Amino acid sequence: MSEPTPDPRPGIRRDRLAELPDEPGVYIYRDAGDTVLYVGKAKSLRKRVGSYFQAGRTPYAPMVARRGAHARTAEMISRVVSLETIVTRTDGEAFILEATLVKRHRPPFNVRLRDDKSYPYIGISMDEAYPRVYFTRERHRRDRVYFGPFSSASKVRETLSLIGKIFPSRPCEGPEPGRPSGIPCLDYHIKRCLAPCVDYVSKAEYRGLIEQTVEFLSGHYVHLERSLETDMRRAAALQDYERAATLRNRLGAVRHLMERQVASTDSVGTADVIGVAVDPEVANVQVMQVRDGVLQDRQSFFLDVSGDDDTASVVEGFAIEYYAMAMGIPPAVVVAREVGALPDLAALLTERRGARVEVRPGRGDRNRLAEMAARNASLALDTERRRLERGRERRREAMADLQEALGLPAPPVRMECYDISNLGETNAVASMVVFEAGAAHKAHYRSFTMRYDGGVNDFARMEEAVTRRFMRLARADGDPSFGARPGLVVIDGGKGQLGAALRGMEAAGVTGVPVVGLAKQQEEVFLPGRPAPVLLPEGSPALTTLQQIRDEAHRFALRHHRGRRGRGMTSSVFDRLPGVGPARRKAILTHFGTAQRFMEASAEEMAAVPGLPPKVARALWEHLHRAPDPRHVVGAAPRHDDDGTGDGWS
Repeated sequence: MSEPTPDPRPGIRRDRLAELPDEPGVYIYRDAGDTVLYVGKAKSLRKRVGSYFQAGRTPYAPMVARRGAHARTAEMISRVVSLETIVTRTDGEAFILEATLVKRHRPPFNVRLRDDKSYPYIGISMDEAYPRVYFTRERHRRDRVYFGPFSSASKVRETLSLIGKIFPSRPCEGPEPGRPSGIPCLDYHIKRCLAPCVDYVSKAEYRGLIEQTVEFLSGHYVHLERSLETDMRRAAALQDYERAATLRNRLGAVRHLMERQVASTDSVGTADVIGVAVDPEVANVQVMQVRDGVLQDRQSFFLDVSGDDDTASVVEGFAIEYYAMAMGIPPAVVVAREVGALPDLAALLTERRGARVEVRPGRGDRNRLAEMAARNASLALDTERRRLERGRERRREAMADLQEALGLPAPPVRMECYDISNLGETNAVASMVVFEAGAAHKAHYRSFTMRYDGGVNDFARMEEAVTRRFMRLARADGDPSFGARPGLVVIDGGKGQLGAALRGMEAAGVTGVPVVGLAKQQEEVFLPGRPAPVLLPEGSPALTTLQQIRDEAHRFALRHHRGRRGRGMTSSVFDRLPGVGPARRKAILTHFGTAQRFMEASAEEMAAVPGLPPKVARALWEHLHRAPDPRHVVGAAPRHDDDGTGDGWS
């Protein structure tokens, strides 16, 4: 009897799991494109990885997700093609390695903050003679001080407004303060700036103000209070009553803030108190920042989780991400009693802080704060759950309304919308945006660089875009967006654009897909074969959904068009030279002075460029002196074929 033939489908097989070591370590799941899907740690790699799977239908079939697995876990397992493991000596080493890999790869199925937005910070430009305190979403400049992350931009602006009243630093942008007029601006007159632009404050005094701002934002309230009181008494002793009055007002504002925000007593000290509430698909984390016994701030974060994540793993996953962004780590992180002590997380934070950090439940006032944080997390999660349910209900109504108004065979679960953006004949692009169940599905957005060069003709460009998209559907393209069949196609435009889209579908050999056009002027909906447009009631769910997807298609097309136009204005001959990066580009320009002189150089002159290997110089000369190609002309902009077909030039 012959052996069964192994199933050719990719995936994890039983013999691979049996080979895993019964030791601590980290496991990494990857998909067919070698993208990291998930990074996890385990005390026993064999037992932990095996808990995800069960045998397939035949002994040689790939393993499948275990029965009862959460939908998100099952989706992940369905995409897993390869497994990588790294054995460590201890559980603690596995935890630290997991944190490093999560930070590097940002796996989509790990516990992570719900959106990928850049969280806001407060920045202080310490590299400038008169530093500014400002709102920012970047924190990469080493010569600046950052505080955050904050959970919302409004919190940052409220804090900046408060700081502006207590510590009035300059609001003007640029490395130097001042205006061309040479007189103080309105901020000086309303006591929101000390006017360093006209030397009303010395550089040393201004720096002192900035140092107090740093102390305030760091939560060192007690030290700041004592420092302000000392400076006030010193100014009064020197009979500098105006400065003493300013310091008195500043001290009073700080004390008033402390009185309003005192969490309990000094027994709380300085700590972050974390409360968590977990649902099958989403979790909320509340972070109460206590500094010197003062409740400085409360942040609220939503995380994407799977039903298999317990509270402790959610806390660990959140802390790995949050403290990778946070500019400071307190000496204590207080968690709920049911979470228990987290020694591995404490070791990781201790390493990052450079001093000891405790992560464990608190007692007394700290425990009461942890319970308060957990209650706030539960309330936030309930509110979010209701909000999401209301949104889903509105989208269901819109789908049903569209089906009825447009006579569709079924509610359009997947909708695609197309728009053209160009400036005359140049840099023409088309956008394809996707809504699924009435919500934007940005992972499936696509854009097309137009190949048509017959002048300004949006109809021809729309036909080209639709043809190229549905040819990918007809040949069962592997791209998940092009391979999905829409329940409704929306064209931004009237009868002309609708007719062009229908010709494109016919050219691609695709039939049975409903198509409508939405004209901007009177929001008329055009249907194939009907001379008169359909006017949907203003404000109806159907019209609102069509307007949303049309506006999103326009925004996406315009962004792509502006990007191509910008690249075309800034590109040069160096952008496509083989073997030439920033360092060699600088060496070439330093040697020749101009790009034109470089283009005219002989092979011997190129070989004489310092730092340019002879082999690279010879390849450059041959590259520049072969048959003319518009791609190699100085100032020519590459045309990117964004739908993934062709060689990038069209």
